[in-house]
Amino acid sequence: MRRSRLATLALSLATSIGVALTLAAAPAQAAPSDRYVALGDSYASGVGADSYTSESGNCLRSTNAYPALYNANIRPASYRSVACSGATTADVINGQLSALSSTTTLVSVTIGGNDVGFASIMSTCVLQGETQCVAAVESAMNIARTQMPGRLANVYNGIRNRAPSARVVVVGYPVFYQLGTACVGLSATSRAKINEGINLLDDITRTAATSAGFTFADVRSIFVGHQLCSYGTKWLHALNVLNLTVSYHPTAAGQSGGYYPVFRSAAG
Repeated sequence: MRRSRLATLALSLATSIGVALTLAAAPAQAAPSDRYVALGDSYASGVGADSYTSESGNCLRSTNAYPALYNANIRPASYRSVACSGATTADVINGQLSALSSTTTLVSVTIGGNDVGFASIMSTCVLQGETQCVAAVESAMNIARTQMPGRLANVYNGIRNRAPSARVVVVGYPVFYQLGTACVGLSATSRAKINEGINLLDDITRTAATSAGFTFADVRSIFVGHQLCSYGTKWLHALNVLNLTVSYHPTAAGQSGGYYPVFRSAAG
């Protein structure tokens, strides 16, 4: 009899614990409360990842982009992406910040590449050779050092003013090339210089984000082994003469395997 009562008590206790754990976990899975807004440029809109939404037009917002993947997997209470191909810091301030409000609780932003001229640099490097490539990157690095801290601060201040209670995740850029491998196309010097420029922009962005009290999501390490000239599965498009827009942008695998897990971890 005593054994039977003990068994019944143990079963009841186990059931109670199981129910409590289920109830505790259910709200986070069933009804996340975040109101999420995604800002930024083509790396945030998902250029290169295909499956573009018709409403996004030339902004080329993809259902495979990291903000859309977060929405599909986490299911926040609300979601809106206004990220747009070609966007600069000025475009975010003038055309994207209006998507934020005092009820916004989560913001992501990837911005800065167009301010320093990613597209024109890569065109110069591909078409004009090593000397001009190095010069173009040096010019962009000068802009990054002298102008980007202020431009980024203006974006971040605008975000904070419009969404004062939001968690803000600033997502960086991957370094394009794996060095020290056999690789056709650009010279080793050009590839190294391009990487140097991207690293500088990421480092400046991280400093500005941290100064604003935001979280910086660094995607550089997760892309190692998946860069151009690497031996692994490529997560970046190389030069595509039939579709120049996607060149040097993350593939769908780069968004899902690289950007999304880093952002998901940083978003909390």
